[in-house]
Amino acid sequence: HMVEDFGNAGSRTHEYGARSAAASEQARKQIAVVVDAEPAEVIFTSGATESDNLAILGLASHGLEHGRRHIVSTAIEHKAVLEPLEALTTRGFTVDLVSPNQSGAVDVASVLSAVRDDTLLVSVMHVNNETGIRQPISEVADGLTNSDVFLHSDAAQGFGKDFAPLCHPRLDLISLSGHKTYAPKGVGALIVRRRNRKRPPLEPLLVGGGQERGLRPGTLPVHLVVGFGMAAELAVQEANERREHCESIRYDVLEMIKALGGVVNGNPNQSVPHIVNASIPGLDSEAVILALRDLVSISNGSACTSASYEPSHVLTAMGLDDDRRRGAIRLSWGPGSTAPDFGMLQAQLKRLQ
Repeated sequence: HMVEDFGNAGSRTHEYGARSAAASEQARKQIAVVVDAEPAEVIFTSGATESDNLAILGLASHGLEHGRRHIVSTAIEHKAVLEPLEALTTRGFTVDLVSPNQSGAVDVASVLSAVRDDTLLVSVMHVNNETGIRQPISEVADGLTNSDVFLHSDAAQGFGKDFAPLCHPRLDLISLSGHKTYAPKGVGALIVRRRNRKRPPLEPLLVGGGQERGLRPGTLPVHLVVGFGMAAELAVQEANERREHCESIRYDVLEMIKALGGVVNGNPNQSVPHIVNASIPGLDSEAVILALRDLVSISNGSACTSASYEPSHVLTAMGLDDDRRRGAIRLSWGPGSTAPDFGMLQAQLKRLQ
């Protein structure tokens, strides 16, 4: 699609465009299957950051028009959610951020009790990007069954890995990033699910074309879209073997942390099998990163925050003390990851303690 079928998917009057359009629609179907949506409900974007912005900022005009200027979210959201929410506070919106407990998950009752008569949107992430802790989006969705509040979830970390919660019919808006499932970087989607045959009243953030049902103008990057579709299909086909591979690595990671007297940040029983956040006594995260740089690629946060040396807002919201936050490291892997020599890793960390 970069060399041979290079046509513009919006140019359907010639064969080049028609082939690209057909390939894009096939990708839409492949992605829709993963979340039990209709292909027409898949809106392609550049990634979950753009999707989050479209879901949140795109509802603002509707909220202002109907006097619904209140939003409920969580204190552990990705910056791609927190910053658009902060931007809305300058336009007259009030935002309540629910804090998690020390397990790393927000309480369903706390989220639902924060909903008011003038609430426009509830936004709760699917899987936390720093701790890997699953958030109770299905239970929140159940609690909003009889409400007209819109429900959004940033599902960048869990799409193609933790399937059932994202298929909940009450989940109106779902943000996705292709590269989290081994698709090319630079492509994502926003699932805009119809409820009672009505699409959420989003306004586009950009104007200048009618692509993606008027919600996201611009020429589709067909090669990226096709890659995302194939990645989504493979995530379904290979789900069991991928999970088993990630769980086997996770077992060794947890054993190493235990042997070093470390503690997992968040309840391991609520975590996905491909992320562990832990603190090891006597170790500073920056020292660990430097010591292990030739053995593993490791960070003290997600990729979007690892350039910052500020304390993690996620671990702070969980109420962890300074020592645990300062010593926290984030390890993540995928079905394509090769397990490192854990004996060597443990020995190196032991020398640092």
